[in-house]
Order: sequence, then structure tokens, then C-alpha cells
Amino acid sequence: MSSRRKIATEDFFATHPVFTLEEAARALLPPGGRAGTRERLKHHLRTGRLRRIAREVYAVVPRGLAPEGFVPDPFLAAAAVRPEGVFSHHGALELLGAAHSVWHEVTLYTSRRRTPLTVGAVTVRFLVHPRHLGSRKHRRLGTRTVERRGVLLTTTGPERTLVEGFRRPALTGGLDELVSSASGFPVLDLDLLVELLRRYDSRRLWAAVGWFLERFRQTFHVPGQILELCERHRPASALYMVRDLRGGKLVSRWNLVLPEFLLQNTEPDDRWSGLPRKGGC
Repeated sequence: MSSRRKIATEDFFATHPVFTLEEAARALLPPGGRAGTRERLKHHLRTGRLRRIAREVYAVVPRGLAPEGFVPDPFLAAAAVRPEGVFSHHGALELLGAAHSVWHEVTLYTSRRRTPLTVGAVTVRFLVHPRHLGSRKHRRLGTRTVERRGVLLTTTGPERTLVEGFRRPALTGGLDELVSSASGFPVLDLDLLVELLRRYDSRRLWAAVGWFLERFRQTFHVPGQILELCERHRPASALYMVRDLRGGKLVSRWNLVLPEFLLQNTEPDDRWSGLPRKGGC
């Protein structure tokens, strides 16, 4: 006989707001194993206690809510689909409590590709781990664990979120969102930041992070040696912070052309958000 303790269905629902068929089968131990679990979950789907998010992934509908009006937590849904995933970009800003604005995408790094998942108005995108981090053991470099509704999630920390945000600003909601959000980090590990910049080995990123650290030098207590290190790795000739876009102002110390709203604290121009333009009405 199995030594595992059977859990009551409602107790399982209370501690697993989003779960997989496999998790339910292990916890509920119904007669018939996975097949029996599937039949039990079908019953709860019919009664409106559950909503199916993806194949063999379910969300518990809170009591008193209609299933068609209930939107599951996209972070928990993403973690159920890819438990080993590492949240990144704007999703990381949200999990770190630093996001300046609401965003409609959640991204996470995974070891296997998957089509995007739609949860309410949010699209969850599954990205491959950056090749710059090398071996599997380095995929967790610069990450941390956070709790969300009793579930532990892995996300990129402030330093890696900053570097990867400058690398792909569209995934953070644009440069304005990235800079506004990252400036609110309580602290930055400057040694870790340098290690990440060395691994990505991009002069554009050295310059972008150097500019950011110079702008918020007092906030993050940045010593001159760090700025000088970033400056030594700056581009040899001027580059645009956002590729393939034009306009802006050259910041000579960093050989970087920045949109003027970042320099003057004005409202962002859609051209610089890193996002596709929207047509007029």
C-alpha cells in the first residue's frame, strides 16, 4: 500500500489555486489513478468549481464567482504549465514589486518551447533560456524566489531584469517603463550586475547600464570605478539604445543615442517604446 496521505478535494483546492492533472492525481489518490482523477475534475468543471486553462491544467474558481467571469492568475497559470520556468522582463518587475504600470504580457524562460497561453487579457510567452548564460547551472544566475498566493515562483532579480530589459525593452513595456520601474529597486548588487554584463558581452548593454547607474548614482551608491568599468566597455562609435529606430540625443560619455524623454523626464514617444506602432482609428 502507498504510504502517501490522501488529501480531501476541497483542501487540495484551497492550497492549489492552479494545478495540473498530475498534481491532483498525486494528492487526491482516487480509485483509478489518473483516469479517476480526470473524471473527478470533469465533475468540478461541470459544476463551475474549476476552469480549464490548458490541457491538463486547471484553476479553482472562488466560491460565489461564475466560472465564465473568473480570470485565473496568469503567473500561477504559467508556473503550472512550466514549473521549472524563470519569470522575466515585465513579469519580473511585477513579481519584484517594482512595475510602474500594468502590462498585458508575462514572459518566462523555459527549457522547452511552447505556444503562448492566453489568460484573460494577458498573454503568457515562453522564451528559451539566453544562450549567453551558458550551461544549465548558470540559468539561475541572478534569480530569486518569491511567493505569490502561497506558491513559490522563480524570477530574475533586479540586476538581471535590468540587463535583460535593456536587451529587449519591448518585453518590459518599453524603455520608459523599464527605467521608471528599475529606479525603484531598493538595492542593486553591483558585482552581480558586472558579472551579468560580462556574460552578455554587449557594448550596447555596458553603455545602457552605465548610463542608468550614472543617472541613479546616488540611489544605488555607485562608486566611480563601476562607471569607469562600464565606460571602458562602451561602443567605439555611437549606437542607438533601441535598434533600428532614429531620433534622440547622443550621450557622449556612453556613445549612446537615447530618446529625449529619458533625458528630460517627458512623456515617452511611441517610436521609442520598442513596441510595434498602432494604426489610427
